[in-house]
Amino acid sequence: MALIGIMLAGFLSMVSSVDGYYWGGACGYGNLYSQGYGTNTAALSTAMFENGLSCGACYEIKVPCRRRGGIRFTINGHSYFNLVLVTNVGGAGDVHSLAIKGSRTPWQSMSRNWGQNWQSNSYLNGQSLSFKVTTSDGRSLVSYNVAPGGWSFGQTYSGGQFR
Repeated sequence: MALIGIMLAGFLSMVSSVDGYYWGGACGYGNLYSQGYGTNTAALSTAMFENGLSCGACYEIKVPCRRRGGIRFTINGHSYFNLVLVTNVGGAGDVHSLAIKGSRTPWQSMSRNWGQNWQSNSYLNGQSLSFKVTTSDGRSLVSYNVAPGGWSFGQTYSGGQFR
């Protein structure tokens, strides 16, 4: 029997455009194809969406969900407001908690801003950044020094990956 897998990412495929600017749907991913999710995506009902906690979740229909490359962390914001978009998460696929550590600061829990955008109000400029990702199945993965000390806002950095 042929195996087919689809990643369901709560309204992931609903990307609206206003004056040519893509807002990224309810998960904030923007263009799904360029983010590496391809075309095997679907939207969820409001009940299953869980206010964005289901963003990126893989629901096994017949095949396990796998991602190529590492988890991606796109850092936006400014000096005292770090907004990190987490994409390309393997395993369960949906991030339920995220922690950040600067090279001169302890681990800090980030709060979910919307979709899979997580925020910290700490000054982390000039520090290399590490991330701890925990998915809905309770598994955690730490990616050390993902962003170098000279990281900049608007850039994407790649870490480890769930296997």
